[in-house]
Amino acid sequence: MQTQLSNQLAAKKRKQLLVSGIFTVAVIGAMAVDTKVIVNGSIEDLRQQAFSPDNYAKIHYPDIKQYVENNAVDATVLLNALREDKKAAGQKYGVGGGIGPVIPVTLEGTVTEGRSGIFKISIPSFPDNQTVRVQTGPALNGTDLRDANGEIKFGEFKNQIEYQDVGAAINRAMKAEILEDIDRENLVNKNVAVTGVFRLINAKNWLITPVGMDVK
Repeated sequence: MQTQLSNQLAAKKRKQLLVSGIFTVAVIGAMAVDTKVIVNGSIEDLRQQAFSPDNYAKIHYPDIKQYVENNAVDATVLLNALREDKKAAGQKYGVGGGIGPVIPVTLEGTVTEGRSGIFKISIPSFPDNQTVRVQTGPALNGTDLRDANGEIKFGEFKNQIEYQDVGAAINRAMKAEILEDIDRENLVNKNVAVTGVFRLINAKNWLITPVGMDVK
């Protein structure tokens, strides 16, 4: 009788240990499923760090570039549309309003002159009074890239300073990708293909911030 009771107690203890082991494994498994591995330097890692304009630019610039490339209108088509109706052309091809919509454009032409990293481009069939320039740095002005696709809003940021800093950081991200190897000293008289954006203020004067620039 005593032996039978001992066996029953031992079996009960083994069952308790087995149930406890299964529960522990289940908890560990659930924790593993719920745990997200963050790789240093990844997009997710950048998002979780304290706000940094340059990290923000690394995350968002690729989408801006893709938008510009996918929506860039041929310069001649745009010029004709602007001549016909500036406001309608801005609404059709541009994004945003304020002081002027930001328009993505693509063109090919010849660099005729340059100063402080801003180069004038002569485009076949364009009239002499139509000025087209592209900025190549070192200093890059404006927030046209930040505003290019209309996705980056002031409300995302704590203040105007952060909003402006993001614009400058996106310009830096673009510069690091496509402008670092530009030979500015020997750019005049070269043929170039440019894709970029400009803010439509004066229809006869375009200052393009590029996302792509091919020197031929």
